[in-house]
Amino acid sequence: MTAYWDLPTPIGPLLLSGDEGGLRGISFSGGGRPAAPAPEWRRSREPFEDVIGQLEEYFAGERTRFDVRLALRGTPFQLEVWSVLQTIPYGETTTYGEIARRLGRPDACRAVGAANGRNPVPIVVPCHRVVGSDGSLTGFGGGLPIKRALLELESRGRGVPSAAPLLPFGEGRTS
Repeated sequence: MTAYWDLPTPIGPLLLSGDEGGLRGISFSGGGRPAAPAPEWRRSREPFEDVIGQLEEYFAGERTRFDVRLALRGTPFQLEVWSVLQTIPYGETTTYGEIARRLGRPDACRAVGAANGRNPVPIVVPCHRVVGSDGSLTGFGGGLPIKRALLELESRGRGVPSAAPLLPFGEGRTS
């Protein structure tokens, strides 16, 4: 049975959903696809204690990686993209093109973008760290203001002024 919990955060309420397999979803209250629990879901905090603690640490600037059990459902390609997203270091960004290259499919930028947009567990699987090829902020399920807030949170956590330019992960890095 699917359980859910509403979690207040600095970027607004998040709807967590999951089952015995693990965390299945994190949804924003605003943005393009606000979610509500299905009528058959049961409200329970207990299954989410670990992810709640980790999200609270993340928003406090104390956590840079998540270690929660995920139960992701998607196509094989989506699962590959979501796996690559999890390798983007905290406070860094990458592009759809770089992810496509890492997957050995350099012409699949649009497919990567579509898979990124279908990520069911944003923040934990950090799709907010993907930017346009020119470094601009591009679509995000929670809306661009939330994407910007997450990137600024991470840049502060690395001691980088929030006005600093975003450097694409894997492109032009010196360290």
